[in-house]
Formats: sequence, structure tokens, C-alpha cells
Amino acid sequence: MAVLPIRIMGDPVLHSPASAVDEITDEVRVLVADMFETMDRAPGVGLAAPQVGVGLRIYTYSYQDDDGAPWRGVIINPELWMTPVEPGDPDPEEESEGCLSFPGERFPLRRSDRVRVTGMDLDGTPVLIEVDGWRARIMQHEFDHLDGVLYIDRLNDSDWKTTQKIARKRGWGRPGSSWLPGVDDLEG
Repeated sequence: MAVLPIRIMGDPVLHSPASAVDEITDEVRVLVADMFETMDRAPGVGLAAPQVGVGLRIYTYSYQDDDGAPWRGVIINPELWMTPVEPGDPDPEEESEGCLSFPGERFPLRRSDRVRVTGMDLDGTPVLIEVDGWRARIMQHEFDHLDGVLYIDRLNDSDWKTTQKIARKRGWGRPGSSWLPGVDDLEG
């Protein structure tokens, strides 16, 4: 297993829809193992294959609730259904999120509170996940990556403009920008 560089906004792989996985090969298994190691080292609660430069519809997730119950897995070729998003402005305390591909920043974003995700695991076994709260947010965030959407693309105009200023200041927004968890001093 290896820690992989995480692409930063502006890299074309992050802004393009990912392709379906046709077959679960040894290469896919190695990629998923590397994604878990990268996500854990970052540290993050989710990581999509495009974030490590691979345009495939795969994401990993790992989250622990306050009760200490671990929740961890991989979804290949996911499909997502969600309840309608409640209207109104997001609560900056309760609804802020970050992204390993826009590291070190958090912005409020309203998301659906409940989702259903289907797909398959590394054995090709069908997966069905129905979650709410932060787990639903993680599923939506990672699914967006597979469609070439970063969470900053969904922000209100003011916050989006702030992200663009941050990106210019840090030299992001161009192909090839990345950071390596455990080596570079960045967090997402």
C-alpha cells in the first residue's frame, strides 16, 4: 500500500465525470487499499478516486460517531438518491465541510439530510446504504467528486469568490497541483 498525492482543485481529473468500473481487478483492489491509506493519513472521512488522479467511480469512506461506532467502506459505481434539501442558508456551525482537494478550508453548505446509495463492494457484492446526518453528507460529497463537482462549486456566491481568492493566493486552480499527506503541511 502507498499514500498517493491528492489532487487540488484545478486538476482536470477533478472537474470531469469519472468512468464506471467495468471489472474489479487486482489493480482496482490495490487502488482501493492505497485510497484507504491516503484517506487515513490525510486525515479525511472520504476519498474519491479522482482525488488521487484516477477517473473511476470509486470512493472510500470512514467515520466514527460520538458513540464510537466505526463506519468504513468502499463503494464502486455508486448511485445516489436523496431527500430534498431543506431551503434556507446553511448553519456555519453545523453544516460546514472541508475537502482534501481544497485543503485547509471549511465552508457552510446545505446538503440533504438523508440519502440512499447503491453500488458494489470490492467483491462485486451489491451494497445498499441508507444514512442521515454527517454520513449522508459524506456520501453526497464523495459522490459529487465522481461527477466532477467539488463542494466549493456548490457554495453561495460570496463564499465561492473567497475560494477563488484563496486558490489564486496558493497557486491552485491549474493542472498538476497536489499535496502528499504525511509530507506536505496541508489539511482538508
